[in-house]
Amino acid sequence: MVLFQPERFASRVAQLVIGTACSLIAVTGQPSAQGVVRSVHADWQIRCDTPPGAQGEQCALIQSVTAEDRANIGLTVIVLKTADNKSRLMRVIAPLGVLLPSGLGLKIDNEDVGRSGFVRCLPNGCVAEVVMDQNLIKQMRSRKTATFIIFQTPEEGIGFPMSLRGFGEGFDKLP
Repeated sequence: MVLFQPERFASRVAQLVIGTACSLIAVTGQPSAQGVVRSVHADWQIRCDTPPGAQGEQCALIQSVTAEDRANIGLTVIVLKTADNKSRLMRVIAPLGVLLPSGLGLKIDNEDVGRSGFVRCLPNGCVAEVVMDQNLIKQMRSRKTATFIIFQTPEEGIGFPMSLRGFGEGFDKLP
C-alpha cells in the first residue's frame, strides 16, 4: 500500500486527532513543539500534552528542522496514534506561503516516496497528513534521512532533510 497517494487524503477523516497536533505546536510564525518532553530518541522527541477537552494526555513523536539555506523557514513532523489506537498518523506542519496544489513531497534516502496533499492551513502553518502503513514505517526505521519537499512556486522546491536516527526507538516507545 502506497501512502503518499492524493486519493487517500480525499477519503480520510482529517479531524482524527487534529487537536493533538495543534496542541503540540506553538502558534508562532515558525512551527515549534510544545508539551512536556517525555523522552529523547537521538534526533526525535516524545512530547505529551493534555489538549483542552481531551480525556487524558496525548503524546507524539516529533522533530522540527529548518531549511539549510533559509533559517527562517521551518518544518515539523509529528507522528501519533489515532484516537482509536488502530493507526499511526504522520502530520507535517509546513510554513505558510507554500504552494498548496503542489503538495508535500517525500524522499527517503533519495528514493522518491511520493506526495501528499495539504489538508488545512492553521495560523502557524499548513498541515499535510498520511496514515502510515507498514512499508513507510519500515523505511523510516531502516534508512538515514527523510527529505520533505515544499514548493513556493511550481519550479522552486525547498528540501528539508530530516534525520531518521532514533525514529524506530521513539516509534516503539510512543504511548
